[in-house]
Amino acid sequence: MSVSMTDSGEIATPVESSKSAMTWGPIFGGAAAAIGVTLILLLLGSGVGLTMVSPWSGQSSSLGTVGVTAAIWLVVVQWLSSGLGGYITGRLRTKWAAVHTDEVFFRDTAHGFISWALATIFVAGFLASSLTSLAGAGAQAVGSAATAAGTAASSTASTSDLPTAYFTDALLRPEQARAGATSDDTAATAEVSRILLNGAAAGQIPDDDKAYLATIVSARTGLSEADARTRVDTVLKRIDDAKVAAQKAADEARKAASTTALLGALSLLIGAFIASAAAAFGGSQRDEEEDLIVTPRI
Repeated sequence: MSVSMTDSGEIATPVESSKSAMTWGPIFGGAAAAIGVTLILLLLGSGVGLTMVSPWSGQSSSLGTVGVTAAIWLVVVQWLSSGLGGYITGRLRTKWAAVHTDEVFFRDTAHGFISWALATIFVAGFLASSLTSLAGAGAQAVGSAATAAGTAASSTASTSDLPTAYFTDALLRPEQARAGATSDDTAATAEVSRILLNGAAAGQIPDDDKAYLATIVSARTGLSEADARTRVDTVLKRIDDAKVAAQKAADEARKAASTTALLGALSLLIGAFIASAAAAFGGSQRDEEEDLIVTPRI
């Protein structure tokens, strides 16, 4: 507290209130209202969003559409919940007597912002807890699937042994591959699987492997060498198409996640602004009616 001296030699001490400019009661009340409305709207949005996903092919919305729709709904949720919470915060606070209107406006906006921040932190923690539970369930399912896949793979060859097994097959390929493929179906099937897996890992299948696959297919199916080579090329093209489709789906998921994150950040900024503005509006309505104390003249 600074002390100054007037021209007449008198000491002037500034008047400062002993009460804090922050009132926590209205802040917690507005935050609680915002949290309740947010949870209700999120549950409502989840119920509506489930209708956008269908197990039937061609009847579900695209991943990008679902992501953008969810982000837009988050903006609506922030708009409604932050507006209500900020307004309640402004209306519930006590009137600040002998305070300049500019200072009152700043305090109201600050109270609305703090109320929004508390509600956002609580909702974020709630969502994080829910997502953690879902992630745990998903990890358990993935672990079960991995165990089953490992059990199935153990009957042929382990993934770590795949490169060695592939090159071993290349070294020991018989000159007359047709006879070997006809006599031992299990070995031929396992060798074809290793060739395909190695091609998937390398990104392409060498021409000698394609010719060898055509020989095995011809021996197993009775097709001519030309028809067998055509079948091999057709299957390999289907594998490439599936790989391209998977990459396209991953790219669409990345774009949808990026769009959702940007719109989510925008929704939070909108929520902070609306909560502050609503608190200032509620506070101004609170101060419209002045209560005057009439003191009788002595």
